[in-house]
Amino acid sequence: MSKEQYDAKVAVLEAITAETVKAPTIPTDVYFQEAEDLFVWIQQDQEALVAKGLDWDTYAADLPIRTGASRHAQSVWMSERYTQEEAAKEWNQVSPDAYALRNDLLADFRFAYRKREDLLSRVRAIADGSGDADMIQDLSDLGVLGKANTAELIDINFDLAQLDTVAIRANELADLRAKANGASLDNTKAKDMRDRAFTHLKEAMDEIRATGKYVFRKDTERYKGYISRYK
Repeated sequence: MSKEQYDAKVAVLEAITAETVKAPTIPTDVYFQEAEDLFVWIQQDQEALVAKGLDWDTYAADLPIRTGASRHAQSVWMSERYTQEEAAKEWNQVSPDAYALRNDLLADFRFAYRKREDLLSRVRAIADGSGDADMIQDLSDLGVLGKANTAELIDINFDLAQLDTVAIRANELADLRAKANGASLDNTKAKDMRDRAFTHLKEAMDEIRATGKYVFRKDTERYKGYISRYK
């Protein structure tokens, strides 16, 4: 059901201006439960709330849809975030071997092409630079350079099969690093939509609570249903 509610709200969520988007300030599971509890609580107060200007259809009747959409957006983001965090862990495990492979290939190529200044200068150019992205590109470039100049590599008994392996490995590492970067930046589309869905839900919650607190400011029993128990 949450998926359908989310789909029904996508256009509305995407239309929210970036400067008004808010991230949750309390645990989302708590907030979603408060929203569901509030929807039940307000049913007997409809007449009183509407009399003081609450747009029932826009905020109250729509509250379960906003809650469902927000729940789904949270689940999607958590799933993607878990995948990204796993990628980051895997990157930390495999990157040392990738750097070692790059360094071994550079040593092999420097030796193999030591009498070819034209090729040696290309090896130097590849070796220049630092960082993960540079290392991945180095692997790809070394694979291309080696395949185009195999004679010298054969002379030193270099295993040419490595050239195919390194090309595949470079692509795999690039994909893995891209996923891991998502965990570091934490600015994915899924998180943005989660924040937008929360903002949309909060809009209704704030409007209902503000009206309820005003209407029942002298009625302790009804007033308590319009405050956050978490806060």
